[in-house]
Amino acid sequence: MRARLALLAAATFLAGAANAATIYPLDRATVLVGSPFDFKVELDQVYEPGQVDVTVNGKAYADVFGADAEFIADEKGEDDASLGSALILRDLSLANPGDYTVAVKAGDEEKSVTWTVYDTPSVAKAKNIVFFLGDGLSVAHRTAARIMSKGMTEGKADGRLSMDDLDRMAFIGTSSTHAIATDSANTMSAYMTGHKTRVNALGVYADRTPDSQDDPKVETIAEALRRQTGKAIGVVSTAEIEDATPAATVAHTRRRADKADIVGMFYGIQPEVILGGGSAYFLKSDIPGSKRKDDNDYIAMFEDAGYTVATDATSLEEVAGQNPDKILGLFHTGNMDTKLDRSFLKKGSVDKFSDQPGLPEMTKVALDRLSKNKDGFFLMVEGASIDKMSHPLDWDRAVVDTIEFDQAIGQAMDFAKTHPDTMIVVTGDHTHGVSLIGTIDDEVEADDMRDKVMTYDDAGFPNYTDENGDGYPDKIDVSRRLAIFSNNFPDYYETFRPKMDGPFEPAVKDENGNYVANEQYKDVPGAVLRTGNLPHNASTGVHAVDDVVLQATGPGSEEFKGYMEQSDVYEVLADAFALGTSQKQ
Repeated sequence: MRARLALLAAATFLAGAANAATIYPLDRATVLVGSPFDFKVELDQVYEPGQVDVTVNGKAYADVFGADAEFIADEKGEDDASLGSALILRDLSLANPGDYTVAVKAGDEEKSVTWTVYDTPSVAKAKNIVFFLGDGLSVAHRTAARIMSKGMTEGKADGRLSMDDLDRMAFIGTSSTHAIATDSANTMSAYMTGHKTRVNALGVYADRTPDSQDDPKVETIAEALRRQTGKAIGVVSTAEIEDATPAATVAHTRRRADKADIVGMFYGIQPEVILGGGSAYFLKSDIPGSKRKDDNDYIAMFEDAGYTVATDATSLEEVAGQNPDKILGLFHTGNMDTKLDRSFLKKGSVDKFSDQPGLPEMTKVALDRLSKNKDGFFLMVEGASIDKMSHPLDWDRAVVDTIEFDQAIGQAMDFAKTHPDTMIVVTGDHTHGVSLIGTIDDEVEADDMRDKVMTYDDAGFPNYTDENGDGYPDKIDVSRRLAIFSNNFPDYYETFRPKMDGPFEPAVKDENGNYVANEQYKDVPGAVLRTGNLPHNASTGVHAVDDVVLQATGPGSEEFKGYMEQSDVYEVLADAFALGTSQKQ
C-alpha cells in the first residue's frame, strides 16, 4: 500500500504551476471498489461548457464514469460572489480496480490527479471490528496511565494496561489536506472513510462554496456496511454523540458544528447501538435544554424506529436486560463528565447528572447487543475526555480517563477471547504536546513549587496506591505525583497540583478579547505564571502534529505496520470485512 502511494506521489507535480483547477477527490486518493463518492472540478474562471476538457486515462470522462457531470457556469460564494465554473457528478462509483488519472484543461488552467481504486478479498478475515479511539491519546497519556494505575518498582511497571498486550503496531500520520495541523473531525473522518480532508470536515472534501453540506461526499464506513453487509453498527462515546469523533462514522458536513443536522444523519443510518452524551440536540426546540431550532423530536423519532431509550446508568442496565433490538442511550445534555468527576470528586456537572454510566459499562452493553447479530458488527468506542481535559492542561482528569478508556479496551479483549473472529484497533486521532518528566514531591523543602519538580534520579517513583484494586488511584493528590506538562499553552498559572475543585480553566478573555492567565489560580500557594507560546487568541493548549501510535490484534491486524496515513487505516478495515464484495443475502 505504502509503496503504491509513493509511486503515485509524482502525480502531484503534473498540474500547471500558475493556474490550476481543483479536482475532488484530491490527488493520491484511494477509493474502495464500488464505493460511492462525488466528483467535482472547480475552475478559477468562468467558461462555456465546450471550453472545459476532462479526461480519465486519456478518454472522455463521461465514457469512463458512465454519466455526464452537472456543469455550473458560475459557482457562487459568500454574498453571491463569482467563484468560477464547476462540474459535479454525485454518487459516482468505480467498479474496476486500478489507477485513474483525471486531467482537466480549461483556458490556461490545468490539473491532473491520480486516484487508486482498490479491491478487497472476497472472503472476510474478521466477523467483528471494535475500533477504539482515544481522542488526543498520546504516548505520555499511556505511560502516565500505566504508572498511576499499576505502579512501578525498581524501574519496571508493576502491571500492564490492556492496550499493552495488543500485538500489532503502526505509526499514523494525522495531518489534514490543508495544513500539517489537525483536529478530531478530519482525523476521524480519514479513519472512517479512507479519504483525508480539511480541519472541521466530516465525510466530505471541503470545497469553496459557503453551504457546509453541499461539499463532495465520500462514503463512511457505516454507509459501506449498510450497502454491502448485514452487520450491526454501534457508536459509543463519552462526548456528545454529535461531536466530531462519533459523528465521523455517519456524517457529511464541512462544519463539525452542524450538530443538529448530524443527529439527522445518525437517524438516516440508525446504528443499532448509540450511547453517549448530547441529548440537547435530540430534543425539539420547545423542550428546556434543547439546542435545536426546529420541532423535530428525535427522541420520539428514534423510539418510533424501534429504539429503547436509556437516560442514565440505571436505566441502561435495565434496557440491556430487556434484550432490545436497538438502544439509544443519552446520559447528558452535553459531554459526559470525566471519570475523576463522576466517580471520585463529584465535580463538574455531576450534581445535575448523578448517574452517568462509565465507558467500560457502555462498551459491554454495546458488545452484548451487537454480538447477537449473526453477520457480525462494527463498534466504535471513543474515550473523549482524554482530549477535552488535555486542552485545558488538566492532566489528572486526562490520565484517569485514559485508565477508563483502557478498561473499556479490556472489555473488548475479554470478548475476543470467546470471539476470536474479532479485530480490535486502538489508536488516537491526534496527539497533544504532553510529556511526563518526573515527579512533584511535596516532601521536598522549597519555597517555590517548581523546585519540588524532581527529575532524573531525584524523581524516584510516585506513591499512588490502589487498595481496592479497581485500577484507579485511591487519591490523585498524593505527596509524590506525576509531573506532566505541555509544550504549548496560553498564559496561565501553573499550580503543580491536581485540580480538585473542578476542571481547570487556564485562561480567560480580557477586555480586548485576548486570553490572559486566569487569576482564579494566582493565589494558589506556589503557583507560577507561565507566559504562553501560543497566539493571544488561544484559550487552551492545542493539538500536536506528532504521529499517533496504533495498536491492534485479531484477524486482519497484521496489515497494520510501519508508517501509515490515517486514510490507509480504512483500507485495512475494508479488507478485514471484505467490503469490496457484497455479502448481503
